[in-house]
Amino acid sequence: MTLAARSLDAAFEACRRETAEWAKTFYLGTLLLPLAKRRAIWAIYVWCRRTDELMDSPEAQARPVDELADRLDRWEEQTRALFAGRVDDDLGAVMADTIERFPQDIQPYLDMIEGQRMDLTWTRYPSFEDLRLYCYRVAGTVGLMTQGVMGVDGAYTSAPWSAAPDTSDAAVALGIANQLTNILRDVGEDRGRGRIYLPQEDLQRFGYSEEDLMAGRLNAAWRELMGFQLQRAREWFARSEAGVRWLSRDARWPVWTSLRLYRGILDAIERIDYDVFNHRAYVSKLAKFADLPRSFVLAQSR
Repeated sequence: MTLAARSLDAAFEACRRETAEWAKTFYLGTLLLPLAKRRAIWAIYVWCRRTDELMDSPEAQARPVDELADRLDRWEEQTRALFAGRVDDDLGAVMADTIERFPQDIQPYLDMIEGQRMDLTWTRYPSFEDLRLYCYRVAGTVGLMTQGVMGVDGAYTSAPWSAAPDTSDAAVALGIANQLTNILRDVGEDRGRGRIYLPQEDLQRFGYSEEDLMAGRLNAAWRELMGFQLQRAREWFARSEAGVRWLSRDARWPVWTSLRLYRGILDAIERIDYDVFNHRAYVSKLAKFADLPRSFVLAQSR
């Protein structure tokens, strides 16, 4: 299936609208990119959202595990076909265009699908290492999907002896940091689905029981537990910062903006005194726009 230019533009516009609706902080960062890169990121975001919806949409929540597993198998087959050049819908067309313009490997996409398979059977995570694997699969992979779109600054590769720096570790770290932030923001929502992503070893360490979490108890143990989790997420954000300097000049500002704004959700959790059971932590529109010049200044240095 090949879409005419006008139809392809319309398909990318649909991706833009969906990104703007469901990922407001992320979307703001994408607007700072050149058009071709912007559209590619929107396409990748929508592919990731479609993957996530196979497990987490309200409709999917009512389906039996066997049916969800079959859906993931079919989605994997469709993804393999996409990378082989066979598409049958608008999303496939924009993804095919993205892959042609910004060549990349299929493995991160398959790894993300594997992360969704974890949600079929994993409702608890014994250790942080278990959770880290999950975070890599459902979010660290996004860094690998998008790093080729962002590109590397030519200043590091222009000399004959230059070797392009590897931004993979930093890209994965940013994805993991973002997912840890999502988990901390969404503790209350996830418990309603019967899922607890906070590592069981950490609950035990801070003396906060699963029953306490399900009841939404706000006490000293909860605040200490959450303080520890926020610090861990900030450390993953710090790991990701080292790679931003390698990115192409037109990508550094958007990435710094997205990184700083998403990290701001951690500050918002502190401002609501860790009460993620009754309040949703978010960065206000005013704060988002106020941070743009700060991120711009950071982006000017390597």
